[in-house]
Amino acid sequence: MRLELKKINSSLISRQAGKEALLAFRPLLIALPKNEFLEIDFEGITTFSPSWGDEFLTPLHEEFSDRLILHLTDNLSVKDTIELLEHMYGYAFKKNFNYK
Repeated sequence: MRLELKKINSSLISRQAGKEALLAFRPLLIALPKNEFLEIDFEGITTFSPSWGDEFLTPLHEEFSDRLILHLTDNLSVKDTIELLEHMYGYAFKKNFNYK
C-alpha cells in the first residue's frame, strides 16, 4: 500500500496534525495484509516538520518496521526531518530515493 502524503497537505507541520493524519489512515493500516509493504510517498511535500514526522512516522515504524518504506524526494525539510528522527531514536528507515 502506498500513502501519498500530498493528499493530506503539502505542508506537514504540528504535532496535532501528525496525530490526526495517523488516525485518518488507521482504518487502511488495519486492513494491510501482513505480507504487504507500507510505502510513504513524500512527492509534492514542501514542508515537513519533525513534530509532524514524529507523530506520524514513529508509530508507523514501531508497528511496521521492516515493512515500512519511505519514498523520499530531494526536499531538504523531508531529508532533515527523517535524519533527525533516525538520530533521536537510533534506527534507520528503509528508503527509496526518488530524486529528479
